[in-house]
Amino acid sequence: MKNFIILTICLLFSGFLFAQEEQIKIKKDTTQLEEVILFGTRKLSNYRQEKTLSSIDNYLEKANNITMIKRGNYAWEPTINNMNSDRLNVTIDGMQIFGACTDKMDPITSYVDVSNLEKVTIGSGQSGTENGHCLGGGIDLKLPSSKFNETGLKTSLDLGYETNGNYKTTGLDLEYSGNRFYINADGIFRKSDNYDAGNNKEVLYSQFQKYNISLKTGYKLSENQSIDANIIYDKATDVGYPALPMDVSLAKALITSATHNYNNDSTFIQNLETKLYFNTITHIMDDSKRPDVPIRMDMPGWSDTYGFYSKATKNVNKHKLQLNVNGFYNRSLAEMTMYPNDTNQPAMFMYTWPDIRTLYTGVFAKDNFRFSDNETISTSLRFGFHKNKIAEQVGLESLHIFYPNLEDTKTRFLTSIATSYNYKKKDYDYSFGVGYGERAPSVSEGYGFFLYNSFDNYDYIGNPTLKNEKAVEANAKANYHTDKFHVGIEASYFYIMDYIVGNIDPSLSQMTIGANGVRIYNALPNATIFDTYVNSSYKFSKSFSINATLGYNYGKGSNNENLQHIKPFSYLAEASYNTSKFNASLQLEGNGNQSQYSSFYGEDETSTYGIVNLNLGNMFYTNNNKWILKYGVENVLDANYSTYADWNNIPRQGRNFYMNISFVLK
Repeated sequence: MKNFIILTICLLFSGFLFAQEEQIKIKKDTTQLEEVILFGTRKLSNYRQEKTLSSIDNYLEKANNITMIKRGNYAWEPTINNMNSDRLNVTIDGMQIFGACTDKMDPITSYVDVSNLEKVTIGSGQSGTENGHCLGGGIDLKLPSSKFNETGLKTSLDLGYETNGNYKTTGLDLEYSGNRFYINADGIFRKSDNYDAGNNKEVLYSQFQKYNISLKTGYKLSENQSIDANIIYDKATDVGYPALPMDVSLAKALITSATHNYNNDSTFIQNLETKLYFNTITHIMDDSKRPDVPIRMDMPGWSDTYGFYSKATKNVNKHKLQLNVNGFYNRSLAEMTMYPNDTNQPAMFMYTWPDIRTLYTGVFAKDNFRFSDNETISTSLRFGFHKNKIAEQVGLESLHIFYPNLEDTKTRFLTSIATSYNYKKKDYDYSFGVGYGERAPSVSEGYGFFLYNSFDNYDYIGNPTLKNEKAVEANAKANYHTDKFHVGIEASYFYIMDYIVGNIDPSLSQMTIGANGVRIYNALPNATIFDTYVNSSYKFSKSFSINATLGYNYGKGSNNENLQHIKPFSYLAEASYNTSKFNASLQLEGNGNQSQYSSFYGEDETSTYGIVNLNLGNMFYTNNNKWILKYGVENVLDANYSTYADWNNIPRQGRNFYMNISFVLK
């Protein structure tokens, strides 16, 4: 009966298909591949925003082609176009930053918070290569731009509470801005106990706590020049991962940068932004809070990155030109110490990342040519030099077991090229594009040493001899809209060559107790990934509208095996009511049965699910001060479910009542 009710509601809304991005205040030109998410803590609007204190993960997973892989209640791993973080380029305000965890428990998105950011730019496929090479796409977490005005002092306070997990959030922002100087300080604290899945079933080891503080200041040197400095410190402790055999006792990052900005419309280079940056990450996995493990382990990791970029823009007649010269130097080191239960036995130590040094420098160029009022052609290029070096001699000797002739350095050249055609009229628009891109293997894929993957229960060994992974892509989208009605469709196709996967080597013995065996990273000749989304909305009045989206995804390798983590049929439907000071929305979202799962890579079938969410909001003023109140119920029917993106089928949250209050004092 429950499935019948969900199906009936879905059919009622399916005639009005909706672009899911609208849920999170996306400023979007439908003819472009690039999406921009505006963060509500800085825009503080009661429109299209369920919780002002949502995590970055919650914001990101609202986009059509983004899915967040969940290993717990914290630090979800983003994927774009069904490709994981190894195939993406994720940056913070154009700065390269690399996680320090061999198990991907610290994606880049976990080291910033909504209080730090103004917006997030998402580029699909080769449109995401402005800051680095990728195949699936790019995510740039943008820091606030310089603010030189006479607003003086402004303060805001955010408070949030959610019943499921006893989840508490507090945020504070202080800002002073003058004509030549500004300074902004903000902080946010989050703490959650174990959450409950549907039917009040506690999910053990799902707790976490973190705090994030940042300071940004700027000085205006002249009418055309300014300098900025930014520091972010993020620290998470006692982070549980119910899908994994280990937890995290510490994950901390220090992210610093200094920027010079030049703007002058009368000079040859009209805009020039140059940034120097440094960031360092420490990540410590341990299993000290697990009551029964075969052997105790400590697994710390470190990642340090030094980098720069210089971005220039210029408008020439009908051309808008962009140039980005960037580079970085990264050190990634991870180790594992195993403590036998017999205290008379010595501890065992090895490097899981043998101090890999990566040097990269590259150049990106883009031209948007508007050759008529309705037509634009966009072309971009990126070329890069990429060099890895094994700095730890013991690690090099360990890899010599599998690769006797391995040298300590590996040099690669990487290429990306993309072009798209866009046509836009008042009532409709369409675009199509093609691209080619390459990426280097990640540190784990190239140099990892007995990295345990709990998803398929195998140890993994890197392969420094891997070729660059390459992809040819094609994309298209079309939209039709009137004052009340909108309908659109978009699709992407990727043909990936030298697709990197782990192949079983039966001649090797596993290091992890209870593992099925050992996989060595290798490459399939090719793989294909396809995704398409249909979306629409209809306005019955200025206040009331309904909208929905449907999605289909497909992925298969040349070995005729389904690829892992390919999103099944998905849907979202929403009815919303909005006025200037109140909004309400009722949402239905879910996935179909994951019939095309990949048992070859450790997946099993996940069932159909559908959940209902109710979101409400009010805005009011007291003495020119603004109050935003957000409240509602997630998973109203308390469904017990997991999705294809939930590592080892950990169940998602059951019913959750939430309330967020934001106060802005001017």
